[in-house]
Amino acid sequence: MTDSTLLETWDIHNRINLYLLDAVAPASLPGLSASKGRNVGEQFAHIHNVRLMWLKAAAPELLKGLAKLEKEKALDKKQLRRSLADSSVAIRTLLEQSVAQGGKVKGFKPHVAAFLGYLISHESHHRGQIALSLKQAGTPLDKKTQYGIWEWGVR
Repeated sequence: MTDSTLLETWDIHNRINLYLLDAVAPASLPGLSASKGRNVGEQFAHIHNVRLMWLKAAAPELLKGLAKLEKEKALDKKQLRRSLADSSVAIRTLLEQSVAQGGKVKGFKPHVAAFLGYLISHESHHRGQIALSLKQAGTPLDKKTQYGIWEWGVR
């Protein structure tokens, strides 16, 4: 794996998150799954907030201009999109710096490629929860979006 493919993988993954968010109607952000927990908007906010947690631990200087999304901001689609886009840039910078510094991420073992895998796994888990919450709340994703989140070659 080259440095550029690692960063490109992160970029594709984040575009898929934004593609999913773009497909969610603002009125569907409060949607909950049958098991309760976080609503759709709070799932997106959680993704952003966990990114900030890792930035705080590994490269706090990259937090400049970024803020945690509290519950009341989780229903503002524009704020969610802006926050996810901004935290993605900061995570991309962290990945880039980690590669340049020998492949290590402060506070995470074993290496930057595993850190990328961790982030993608975590955020993809929440994409699944978002899709389930939308379905159970009566506002399922359209088929185009359901399949589109798997089209890594075109995102």
